[in-house]
Amino acid sequence: MTPAYLPVHADTEVDAAPNPRLAGERLLVCVGPSPLSERLVRSAERLAHQLSAEWHAVYVETPAHARLSELERERAGRTLQLAEELGATAVVLSGRGIAEAVATYARNHGITKIVVGKPLRPRVVDFLRGSLIDQMSRRTQTADLYVISSARGKAPLPTPVTVTPQRPWRRYLQSAALVAGTSLLGQPIRPFIAPTNLVMLYLLAVVIAAIRLGRGPAIVAAFLSVLSFNFFFVPPRLTFVVADAQYLLTFAGLLSVGLIISTLVAEARDQTDLAQRRAAQTTALNSLSRDLAAAGDLETIMQAVRVHVNRIFNHEVTLFLPEGDRLVRQVLDGEMQLDEREREAATRAFRDQQVDGQTPSTGPLAACYFPLKTPLGVVGVLGVNPGDGDKPLTSEQRALLGAFASQTALAIERAQLAEQARQAQLLHETEKLQTALLNSISHDLRTPLSSITGVLSSLLEDEAILTEETRHYLIETASEEAERLNRLVGNLLDMTRMEAGAMRVVRKPCDVQDLAGVALSQLGDRLRTRPLEVDVPATLPLVPMDFVLITQVLVNLLDNALKYSPADSPITVRANVVGPFLEVEVADRGIGIPAEALERVFDKFYRVPQRTGMSGTGLGLSISKGIVEAHGGQIRAHQRGGGGTQVTFSLPLRDLRPGQNEVDA
Repeated sequence: MTPAYLPVHADTEVDAAPNPRLAGERLLVCVGPSPLSERLVRSAERLAHQLSAEWHAVYVETPAHARLSELERERAGRTLQLAEELGATAVVLSGRGIAEAVATYARNHGITKIVVGKPLRPRVVDFLRGSLIDQMSRRTQTADLYVISSARGKAPLPTPVTVTPQRPWRRYLQSAALVAGTSLLGQPIRPFIAPTNLVMLYLLAVVIAAIRLGRGPAIVAAFLSVLSFNFFFVPPRLTFVVADAQYLLTFAGLLSVGLIISTLVAEARDQTDLAQRRAAQTTALNSLSRDLAAAGDLETIMQAVRVHVNRIFNHEVTLFLPEGDRLVRQVLDGEMQLDEREREAATRAFRDQQVDGQTPSTGPLAACYFPLKTPLGVVGVLGVNPGDGDKPLTSEQRALLGAFASQTALAIERAQLAEQARQAQLLHETEKLQTALLNSISHDLRTPLSSITGVLSSLLEDEAILTEETRHYLIETASEEAERLNRLVGNLLDMTRMEAGAMRVVRKPCDVQDLAGVALSQLGDRLRTRPLEVDVPATLPLVPMDFVLITQVLVNLLDNALKYSPADSPITVRANVVGPFLEVEVADRGIGIPAEALERVFDKFYRVPQRTGMSGTGLGLSISKGIVEAHGGQIRAHQRGGGGTQVTFSLPLRDLRPGQNEVDA
């Protein structure tokens, strides 16, 4: 299982005193690259189980971490993985010393018991380097210290250490040349100053070697500086004989300072490299988090993960998502091929919620599989192929990829929850539409049907006694109610088509005067008794539109004006060009629309509250809005000065490109 940890800097102390709010036992175990660490972890797990305590596994990255072998780093990473699999909180700290970093972490987290290891080694080593146990006991006086040592006679085999000189070799040659140059520089000034003052030149050479060439060349420079100073400047000159014993102290000082400087510079370099790696990891995580936060769908999430993994690790990526009771592969890098063993590893990672592949326990596989875990469960598996099956991912790479997997899992879960919310909203809208349709059928559609049925019944039953005038009146009534019913059913069908995305908008250049004439003719007798003002200049250009649909928009607006204004009040229809748009306005002198209802009048089935007694489904303006917006235009309602309502819709005048004359509504 990949440790779900991020590096923590232990140099900053949050709270120097134990936190009284952290009640109960808390246990901490210190792990490292030693083979003893696995035994420490298992002992700490048993102790935590007996105490019913939460426990932490801590590894401290000191400047010496950069000098560890790959085997030792892998061992430390596997130990942290084991601790997390056993239920610990795995943490990596950065600090100059192990005891100081662990003590600070223990105080900040209310640790009451600390488990450390003490491998058997000569006492002289503890005397020279200092005993970690003694340092821990002095710094963690508020916590109990448990020391576990290797059993005598069964000490783990030490890791083979291969001393590899710093490369390239020319650095050592440059270091020797630097000392030689210093000796040459000192020759002209030798007669004018005391020999001991020339030591400063050699110290400067050692500092330059430490900064520019590294630790090994700096140590070589320190030794060569002592020899050169003795040979060229200490009497008797050009020999290694020392006539004055006081110069031995100068030699010791020069050598000691040179070694100290080289060591300090090497540690500073190691800390700089470690800080740069941590900064790069933090930057990579921040960049991935930013891109995932902006991703709105699964495809964008997968692309963001592919880009970042390829950029940071140059590895191939694949993603498995569950569908039913099986995992379905979502290919991100097409060249990544998977065999049956790889698919089984992905399934195990999903089922066991642990990293699978490229570990010594499972044998090398082509890819390493990270479960995408969230608080609600596992949402998938992320597979990463290093491109070299013989070289597994390092512990540091697995840790960073584990953090990538956590970010990806949260992003996928967010996308899935958003899709569920969208489906729930769609279901809610569907239920709302069904309820409104039932209300319309029960009232608005039933009324004209009842009128038509009554007229037909009168014509059939009282045909002999009805006068011609009465019969004609009944037939006109039935015809008007049939037209009204036809409009209501047409609006319902249009809204259904728009909801389903099945309405097609075919735009062709049309004459605006023809548009107004057809719309007025469709209303027929209803406009006969109304004062009507039509202002549509003949100079208007041809406008790309779907003539039938825009005619329906204009008819709906006129019908709305007729319905909600007095029978003797005027209705105005105007059309003019405003910038790149054609604007068509329908205005009446009714009682108007309240300001708070101006935005809602275009909602489906919405009616102004004070007009609930009016007939209609509340779909006319909603349909008109959908048609106008499908043309790339806008529709607005305003209160008219002096009373009444003004509804204006605008259509773009730009010519359509070839082949672009159809869009889905």
